[in-house]
Amino acid sequence: MKKQLFHILPLALVAFAPSCGNRPGTPTDTPTSGSIHITVDESYRPMMEAEIEMFESLYVNAKIRADYRSEKEAFDDLLADSSRLIVVGRELNDTEKDYFKKIELTPKTIHIANDGLAFIVNNENPLKKMLYGSVKDIFDGKAKTWKDILPSLKADSLRVIFDHAGGGNVRMIQERFKLKETLPSNCFAVNSNAEVVGYVEKNPNAIGIISVNWISDRDDSTSLSFLKKVKVLPIGSEDVTDTSGTFYGPYQAYISNKSYPFIRETYIISREARSGLGTGFASFVGSDKGQRIVLRAGMVPAVAPVRIVNVNMEP
Repeated sequence: MKKQLFHILPLALVAFAPSCGNRPGTPTDTPTSGSIHITVDESYRPMMEAEIEMFESLYVNAKIRADYRSEKEAFDDLLADSSRLIVVGRELNDTEKDYFKKIELTPKTIHIANDGLAFIVNNENPLKKMLYGSVKDIFDGKAKTWKDILPSLKADSLRVIFDHAGGGNVRMIQERFKLKETLPSNCFAVNSNAEVVGYVEKNPNAIGIISVNWISDRDDSTSLSFLKKVKVLPIGSEDVTDTSGTFYGPYQAYISNKSYPFIRETYIISREARSGLGTGFASFVGSDKGQRIVLRAGMVPAVAPVRIVNVNMEP
C-alpha cells in the first residue's frame, strides 16, 4: 500500500500543478481576469467572436480562447473538462445530466438567444420560396430533384449541404422530422457554415442549411458578402391549415413571434464551480451590452435590451 501511494502522489502533484498560483489551490482567474478555454458550436461563430472581442476590450486582463467546433465536439469537451464553458443550441440531455450528477457537479445553463436555420440556394436557382411540406419531403426522401419541389423546375438532382455531420443544424433537422435513421443519401456535410455558403455559390443544384447569424449582421463584411453570393429562401408556415400563402424569412421579427418554422434556443452551459472568468463572461453575454451584440448578429436576445428615453416633462 505504501508503494502504491509513493507512485500515485507525484502524479497527482503533476496533474495539479498547472492550476496552482502562489499557493496550492489558488484560482488563477476571476470574473474579469485570467484565461480560459471555451468551445463554441461553429454555427454561432460570428456572434461569439463579437462577444469575446467586446468582453476583452472592456476587461483587458481577460483572455478567452475559443475553439469553434461541431455541437457534438462541444459537448464532448464539456464532459471531458477540456472546456469550462460551451455555447450550443440545446440543453443537457438525460445522459449528460446523469454524468454530472455522478461526479457531483451541477452545470449552469443560461439561455442567451433564439436563432434559426436559414435555407440558402444558388443565385441562379429560380426558386424564390419553399413550402414547409417541401422541406419535410426532402428529409423524408420523397423530394430528390428540384422538380419534386416545384413542377416548373428542372429534374436535376438536389444536394443538401450541412456545416458538420455532428453539428446542431443536422441534429435539429433530425429531431424536427423525427428521423430515426440517417439522413437521405443526397445530404452531405462540409466543415463550416462558410463552406456551406461557398459550396452553394458554386453549385446551382445545392441547398444549404446554416445558422442565421452568418448572414444577418449588416455591419459585418462577411455577412454582407455571403448575402451577395447566395439567396435566402422564405419558408411557408408549419401549420398545414394556414391557407394564407404567407412565407417567412429567417429574420428577427419572425423568429421572435415564432412565425418562422425553424427556430431554436441558444445556450451557454458552464461547468465552472466557482465565480471565475467563465461566470464573468456568461454574465456579460446575458447583460445589456452582450444582448445588444446578439441583436446585431440577427438573432433574438433572450433578454430584450431596453431602450431608455429621457422625457422632459417641464413646459
